[in-house]
Amino acid sequence: MPSYLALGDSYTIGESVPGGARWPMQLADALRARGVRIADPRIIATTGWTTDELSAAMDAAEPLGAYGLVSLLIGVNNQYRGRDVENYRGEFAALLDRCIALAGERADRVLVLSIPDWGVTPFGQGSGRDTAQVARELDAYNATAAEECAARGIAFVDITPVSRSLGALPDRIADDGLHPSPLAYADWTALALPVAERLLRK
Repeated sequence: MPSYLALGDSYTIGESVPGGARWPMQLADALRARGVRIADPRIIATTGWTTDELSAAMDAAEPLGAYGLVSLLIGVNNQYRGRDVENYRGEFAALLDRCIALAGERADRVLVLSIPDWGVTPFGQGSGRDTAQVARELDAYNATAAEECAARGIAFVDITPVSRSLGALPDRIADDGLHPSPLAYADWTALALPVAERLLRK
């Protein structure tokens, strides 16, 4: 059965939701429901991590081994801390190369999700930040991520529009007013599922 490694931050660990509601767990369940064999994900993710912090955690976890599928969603905390997008590009690109290596040098077994827009949430609306600027910065981060994925032949799933269209609905927000609810993660899973299925059936 193919193994699955999910890398990221609060969005991958599923801050404020039950473990089974995390999007990587929902994705594994949905794949199995379609007859695609996949193990439950090993998750390396912590709330607040930036790209360099994820990389350091991966170093600490070595040897990580090899996986049939590797997913990555990282960068919101880089943006939140005001880091330059070109700094993100370099660190994100290095993470992509590590993901490919962990997937047995198969770029077609790596799946990247875009960064959702936290500015639409109650936390974002009450943060005092310019949410239009947050959106612009996240768009720049996501465009950079998409470019780096395309250069390597890595699948990129854009969940940002659904995070903006549905992410402010009460049933899409966890109790902390910031993180996605299980239903929001289900929205993401619905977008990622056909892509992951295609990758795993190759």
